[in-house]
Amino acid sequence: MVLALLSSVLWGTADYLGGNLTKRFKAIAVTGVSQAFGLVFGLILVFSSHSFQSPNLSWDGYFLPAVGAGIAGFLGLVSFYSGLATGRMGVVSPISTLSAVIPLSVAFISGERATSIQIMGMCIAIFGAFCASGPDIVKGLPLKPLLFGLGAALGFGIALTFMAQGAKTNSLLTMTSMRVASVGVCILIALKARTIGGFKYNDLKLLMAVGVIDFLANLLLGVATTKGLVSVAMVLGSLFPIVTALLAYKFLQERLHRIQYAGIFFAVSGVALISLG
Repeated sequence: MVLALLSSVLWGTADYLGGNLTKRFKAIAVTGVSQAFGLVFGLILVFSSHSFQSPNLSWDGYFLPAVGAGIAGFLGLVSFYSGLATGRMGVVSPISTLSAVIPLSVAFISGERATSIQIMGMCIAIFGAFCASGPDIVKGLPLKPLLFGLGAALGFGIALTFMAQGAKTNSLLTMTSMRVASVGVCILIALKARTIGGFKYNDLKLLMAVGVIDFLANLLLGVATTKGLVSVAMVLGSLFPIVTALLAYKFLQERLHRIQYAGIFFAVSGVALISLG
């Protein structure tokens, strides 16, 4: 639980920083460069810890699930950042929290069983995360941000499912291989566009922070899935929009609505119920 919750804190922080950068640069460029920094950080961890294992082409290993997670996660991040760049975070962020439903469903279909209290806590926590991210329902659901939100939820959900599979073999190598896949796609796009986004030095420092923080968030969640129920870890890991909203409130003076305060309460209550289970 602690690892998954810490993962949410890191993910929310990375999304806050990355979301701000997409106000000035293309979402695909922010995603690509930050993922490249994440790859470098992952390689440093792999070689310094002497944990390298030769990959194989079996779904029971870490490499193939990592490739699937890397591509799906990349597409999810591009959708998420593109949605934030539209200025309709109140539409994109809540929908993206529903990504937890995909790995949650797969875990239950695979035979994982949680207690009744834990299941109740999961439902309350997901509902709380949805509300805490500030659903902008009263202003309608514009098509473009709605599609970006759905794309982010689908991409994140598939990535989380593959991450959990790869983490059974090796969490660190799974997260590093994910970056190999996503950065490979980014290199092809950059070669075709003949640019990496036009970033300045100060922007690169922020992108490095986003990449490293995002990598650590993935790694902690991957380890969390090996220490307990995958379903519990995925739900707790999906609480990141609360952190993003609180950071926006603190540093951007974005006003929190009543529903967001209620959402935070429900999310904390859900976590408490899960811990009791």
